[in-house]
Amino acid sequence: MNFPLIINLVAFVALLLLLALHAIYGENSPIIKESVSWFNLVGNGYVQLLQMIVMPLVFASILSAVARLHNASSLGKISLLTLVLVQGVQESARLAAIQNNYVGKVADLSAPQLLLSFVPKNPFADLTGANPTSIISVVIFAAFLGVAALQLLKDDAEKGQRVLKAIDTLQAWVMKLVRLIMKLTPYGVLALMTKVVATSNLSDIIKLGSFVLASYLGLAIMFAVHALLLSVNGVNPLRFFRKVWPVITFAFTSRSSAATIPLSVEAQTRRLGIPESIASFAASFGATIGQNGCAGLYPTMLAVMVAPTVGINPFEPMWIATLIGIVTLSSAGVAGVGGGATFAALIVLPAMGLPVTLVALLISIEPLIDMGRTALNVNGSMTAGTLTSQWLKQTDKKILNTDADNEAELAHR
Repeated sequence: MNFPLIINLVAFVALLLLLALHAIYGENSPIIKESVSWFNLVGNGYVQLLQMIVMPLVFASILSAVARLHNASSLGKISLLTLVLVQGVQESARLAAIQNNYVGKVADLSAPQLLLSFVPKNPFADLTGANPTSIISVVIFAAFLGVAALQLLKDDAEKGQRVLKAIDTLQAWVMKLVRLIMKLTPYGVLALMTKVVATSNLSDIIKLGSFVLASYLGLAIMFAVHALLLSVNGVNPLRFFRKVWPVITFAFTSRSSAATIPLSVEAQTRRLGIPESIASFAASFGATIGQNGCAGLYPTMLAVMVAPTVGINPFEPMWIATLIGIVTLSSAGVAGVGGGATFAALIVLPAMGLPVTLVALLISIEPLIDMGRTALNVNGSMTAGTLTSQWLKQTDKKILNTDADNEAELAHR
């Protein structure tokens, strides 16, 4: 019996013991709460380290990718292809807080204003994540800097080469930082899983179990759609899911699309053979605009469920078309953080003339559903990157088609 297997068995036994303690002490036990606070030191600490490197990684990767293109028209192709792709007091209070603090940031914007919010007016503020659309703004800023580097290379080859060398150095430096944090992944994921087990509320799960089942059925269908798209475009879905499974697992436990960006870029480039230019775009935009689960499936399900209660036929073609349009626009303002689906629902339902009461009813089990939604968000972005790379014929087939773990081999390239 090898050492890693022993560690895995110990972790499994620990989780089973924690379930037993949860049943013995009760969900509100101070002992459980204090234990979770110590688990958070590792789990939340790991998530914060990932959040720390999100903006530097997005900025450096996009800047380096654009600077390496040597042809600005390629940037347009990559961007276009990637983008195509029962109420209690606590629930009421939290719903009111969410509405007061967040909805006004995006819901009150017209479509032109929303698009204008993507354009960075202060890139240094966007690098701090100050706005809901900060990641998109950073991508745009980095892309412009990259194009400027290419123009400088044409006008002054000597200065242009120095700038390109500096960009390569910055990108390599940031990637070293990313890989340093990645080594902590097993410990962070174990702590996050332990927290999920310790804080699960069985009564809430049973009370709203039917919606949980419906949500995960919808998520499963979307995963199947991703698999079908991959298969049609010459990618083995089973091999794809094996390669990205650690990323999906982290997304499931962390409930943060943005925090998963470094893992997503790493998996796409090192395991799927996708160029960094495409992987960075897919991961960055997928954490904001392309959220299949949080900004797409979830508010759509709620709207279809609520519509009959106010006399609306949810299968009427024009109503469906309107819902699709609103969901698409609202998704642009949903930041890649845990709980973003509630934000999306609070935008979509009022825009469709529907009450938001159901959002409050589901808040008690929101973390449980949100885990699956976040996993779908991340898988959608990686699927978009894979398909875009396939269509542009830029995928390294040797890496994509091997079943072996290439990480050690690629690290020496």
